Amino acid sequence: MIETLSALGGGFAVALQPQNLLLAFIGSVLGTAVGVLPGLGPLNAIALLLPFCLALRLPPESALIMLAAVYYGAGYGGRITAILLNMPGEPAAVLTTLDGYPLAKAGRGGAALMLTGIGSFLGATLSVIALTFLSVPLAQVAVAFSPADYVALIAFALSLLGAIGGPSAPKAWAAGCLGIALSLVGIDSGTGVERFTLGSFELLGGIDFTVLAIGLFAIGEILLLIETRVRAAVEAMHGGQRLTLREVLFCLPTMLRATGIGFTVGVLPGAGASVAAALSYTAEKRLNERNGSFGRGDLRGVAAPETADNAAQIGSLVPMLSLGIPGSGTTAVLLGALLMFNITPGPLLFEQRPEVAWGLIASMYIGNLMLLLLNLPLVGIFARLLMVPPWVLYPGVLALSFAGVYAVSNSAFDLLLAIGFGVMGWIFRKLQVPLVPIVLGFVLGRLLEDNLRRALSLSDGDPAALFASPVSVVLWFLTAAAILWPFLALRRAGPPR
Repeated sequence: MIETLSALGGGFAVALQPQNLLLAFIGSVLGTAVGVLPGLGPLNAIALLLPFCLALRLPPESALIMLAAVYYGAGYGGRITAILLNMPGEPAAVLTTLDGYPLAKAGRGGAALMLTGIGSFLGATLSVIALTFLSVPLAQVAVAFSPADYVALIAFALSLLGAIGGPSAPKAWAAGCLGIALSLVGIDSGTGVERFTLGSFELLGGIDFTVLAIGLFAIGEILLLIETRVRAAVEAMHGGQRLTLREVLFCLPTMLRATGIGFTVGVLPGAGASVAAALSYTAEKRLNERNGSFGRGDLRGVAAPETADNAAQIGSLVPMLSLGIPGSGTTAVLLGALLMFNITPGPLLFEQRPEVAWGLIASMYIGNLMLLLLNLPLVGIFARLLMVPPWVLYPGVLALSFAGVYAVSNSAFDLLLAIGFGVMGWIFRKLQVPLVPIVLGFVLGRLLEDNLRRALSLSDGDPAALFASPVSVVLWFLTAAAILWPFLALRRAGPPR
């Protein structure tokens, strides 16, 4: 513990540098604004900011501090549209609308927003404390992992993609396989053979991660919004009873339980904040509902999913930092950011680049305090961002998207490729195919190939080496269980009556 606290002290020395404090503040403000504006989201914002971090030549720890602040800051801002407009910007916010919107219609939107701000701060801060003391032990365990063990671990992470798709698990797995296929485009690093380039010279270097992420999410989302022509209007926030200290204390046990659920679920690769929010809300409803208050404006129904959401966001950083496995779509983008800075996340990150790992963790303590101080008094100002006209918002996001893509490689071909991915993302949304598994499959596919190549090289091509250690056997068993479970559950349920 003393070593951990000493390393955390070194991280605060990095995070408290004036440049990093300013970047954490900028990231917090941008994250909150991104959470408010429909059609963006933290994944899109990070994908857009990444090329500008490279263009500004920010140090890796400074860039990661700002990008992470955008990530968990969006969790604060996303609740505004869910509560005031009944418009969840992402799946994790769907549960917030169940009780948040009835509270807003009753004139208690401001009280609900203040409670979710407190819950988000509590869940995120407690999760950062857990992250502080769990990351190094997990990293020390992961040091003993062989390439074969990593192959099994990545396969297990890919098997959990079905959870992202909910009832459409086959679609999620198919999307993940598409992401893996896209990661193989280019020249094989082992043999030098061209793969899936279709004779295109521009594809010899492979598909850039930023092009894929911006195309699928930013451009694809804007195309969908243009088609549906969504226009937001701010509901009244005032006029009802303000949030009282008694109500906060009444919801405190709910927030503590939601923190535990959210952090635990967030640590699991591929589970995500939406699963954490659903589990937390369901648990509170079963535990506390007596008179049908949930769904009619119960403050606990707002506190539970929002606290779990932010706790899961922090928890998803644990496997990314300790194991090099992204726990969500946004952490997959952060993982891609580390790789673009030639930093390999995983067990050796805390030893080889402590300023990056511990600087990021320390910045989360500061960033969450910033977000609390920003959100409680300024929530009304952030809500005004909903009044940005679509004719200003959509072209602005598209301009940023194209600028971000072009900044990566100065290639017009990449602009066309991003547009193609945007059209693909728009079509997939209409077909209800989840897009996050594509990003996860793209990032994990490269890691899977590298570790599989190493494992087979060490065993002279014997595939039995992939099942040689007890760790890999357990992970392969869990992988098979994760894949077969939806089919077994469907079979036990029997044919519909």
